[in-house]
Amino acid sequence: MSRPKLWLSWSSGKDSAWTLHKLRASGEFEVTGLLTTINQDAGRVAMHAVREELLDRQAEAAGVPLVKISIPAQCTNAIYEAAMSAAVAQARAAGVFHMAFGDLFLEDIRRYREEKMRSAGMTPIFPLWDLPTPALAREMVAGGLRAYLTCVDPKQLDRRFAGRMFDHELLDDLPPGVDPCGENGEFHSFAFAGPMFAKALEVTPGQILERDGFVFADVMGASPALP
Repeated sequence: MSRPKLWLSWSSGKDSAWTLHKLRASGEFEVTGLLTTINQDAGRVAMHAVREELLDRQAEAAGVPLVKISIPAQCTNAIYEAAMSAAVAQARAAGVFHMAFGDLFLEDIRRYREEKMRSAGMTPIFPLWDLPTPALAREMVAGGLRAYLTCVDPKQLDRRFAGRMFDHELLDDLPPGVDPCGENGEFHSFAFAGPMFAKALEVTPGQILERDGFVFADVMGASPALP
């Protein structure tokens, strides 16, 4: 029997990447799309500030088609929900009735997703839900996941963490009260290597800049090799 098709909410970060790995390891679903929100004014992944061309390369390495939702930089909730509704309708038209999320423990976010998905006739899936984040973060690193921190909230974490590799050393350096997976918004990341990818992406953290109260590391990619 064929497995049910599923789209994965894809932020380009480590939690999304690890969710893809877990979904594939379980074998319960066929992941047929990565759903990503793009800031259309900046051409970057919303919040994570990852360049769209790097997102494209990431999806290619994952071997799953991207489904992009374009929203303006100043996006109202009504605009966002209308764009998401259109994407869900696209999913259903393609025979997809399950949507996975990499959420870890924030109950209000999970309830919001459940309400919106179920009202649209979709079943939400949470493969990482309620896993202890200190152990989960170490599992990701030990499992070969590699990521750079692309966005840091300086109100919660020192700005010097922007651009750092998500590794055991970083986890050792996180101050008490900061979630090891950044689930409270302390930081966001870009995953560039791991078991969910056919190959590692050649990237490096570039300029560090501050905008809208957050500190960003502009991850840069090497140019594709010429044939």
